[in-house]
Amino acid sequence: MRKFAFFHSFLFIVIAFLSKDPWPYLLLTVAQLVYVPIALKMVMNKSDWFSKYYSFFSIPAYVSIAILQTTTPTFPALFAFIYFAFTVCIALYGLTRFLNRGFSNCEEFAIDLGMMYIALGGGWYFAYIAGIDTGFTPLITWLTGIHFHYSAFLLPIFIGLVGRLYKPRSYRFFSTLLLVAPMIVAIGITFSRWIELFAVLLYIVGLAGMIGIAWRARYTSRMQKWLLVTSFTSLGVTIIFSLLYVLGNGFGLTSITIDFMLRFHGVLNCIVFALLGIIGWSLTIPHSNVHRPSFSVSRIRGKQSVTKLAVAGEQRGLVDAMDIYNVDIAPTIADFYENTTDYRLFATVRWKKWFKPFAFIYSFISRKTEQINLPLHANEIEMTGAIVSVDEMDGRISPRAWIRKIEDELTFIAIYSYHEKSDGQVFMNIALPLPFSTMTGILEVCAVGEHLQLTSKKSDVASDAGIYLSSKWGEYSKLPIEEDFIVKEGKEGQLVATHKMWLFSLPFLTIEYTIQKK
Repeated sequence: MRKFAFFHSFLFIVIAFLSKDPWPYLLLTVAQLVYVPIALKMVMNKSDWFSKYYSFFSIPAYVSIAILQTTTPTFPALFAFIYFAFTVCIALYGLTRFLNRGFSNCEEFAIDLGMMYIALGGGWYFAYIAGIDTGFTPLITWLTGIHFHYSAFLLPIFIGLVGRLYKPRSYRFFSTLLLVAPMIVAIGITFSRWIELFAVLLYIVGLAGMIGIAWRARYTSRMQKWLLVTSFTSLGVTIIFSLLYVLGNGFGLTSITIDFMLRFHGVLNCIVFALLGIIGWSLTIPHSNVHRPSFSVSRIRGKQSVTKLAVAGEQRGLVDAMDIYNVDIAPTIADFYENTTDYRLFATVRWKKWFKPFAFIYSFISRKTEQINLPLHANEIEMTGAIVSVDEMDGRISPRAWIRKIEDELTFIAIYSYHEKSDGQVFMNIALPLPFSTMTGILEVCAVGEHLQLTSKKSDVASDAGIYLSSKWGEYSKLPIEEDFIVKEGKEGQLVATHKMWLFSLPFLTIEYTIQKK
């Protein structure tokens, strides 16, 4: 890392000495030639495709920046496009990292998103060099490119690295504010000064929280701590001047100019935030906390495969015996899972108001896929269907499919199985085949009194619980969905169950079940 950092720093110094442009333009050049490559080196995995081909992507890009800064080429747009193509490769790397893992670690998602944002910075830089009319002055176009190199690339990566060290409950909230703010700033600059002001306020709240987290994190040395907390804290100063600039430019309340912002805000971000941050993280790079699951997932894709591979009449229940889960529950609940075909199932579906527009749009898809194909109304309906054995192609232990219908329309096709971890904990492993992929719910099975709870919420970090998507892009890509079932004994031998679901921690669906023996 030291040789790598020295080479890029030396390259920048030479280019800065030979540069034909005024000094403020070096604020972007140093990000392109020093900060971006070193930050990438910190988070690249040596076994990934991007690391293997990094030289092929990066060298032409860095040479192009050098040519643009030190000469006046005949076709400057060509060299700017080469750098833009490099940033697109970085964005694709961030996307593939995300698809291989999903939403399992919010600190890694921050790094992924920073990589994806950099392509926007490359695009705005290309627009500036090529003289493309963006609807803004050339200076604003250039400043937007700088924004996506610092606030939208370096900051998310620094956020991810500090999250590897220390991740309190508040981390997700403050990091989310800082991750959405760059796009809101860009939208505000384009459409509304009020949106731009709102974005700056998001930055202020997010940075206040992240600065506190950075101060409380444990670092490997006192030097690293002071470098990094100074880096983060400097943003608290620069964001105040951003607020004053927005109030002046948009509302006429202050007199902060772009020239002042370049000299103060730009230089402080470049030297204190970026440089000290790069040096601080270079001292010791925190290791990723990602733990890849190892449970088996269904190899079946699509409802057509289920109907072709299923054999009717060989299964009566979702499990052969509830004893495998080592839970002490009411006998009637155990009987339902062991002899499911002996019961009738009535359901009342309640979509949350905020989600109903999305549910309406999704209904057009669900009718085609015939998966999670639920009514939009809240009237009680009966779900009918059958439990069928599934071919060994599934690849899991004793798989059987529960095919549920509402009248003549398929509602769910869920293939039930289970898996056991080395510590003896047994999880319910439920696959929902989708076109070219499979959604898998790994549920912890718990007894709450005599009631049964099935939940995708982890009881500890090592738990397999969660909702995952298996496809050619990633076998264990965790989705931002959570679900929880509570099954209880009701009146007169009935069972009642409540199924709740959350998207990005926001409740969006509740299904109330009444279960009666035939």
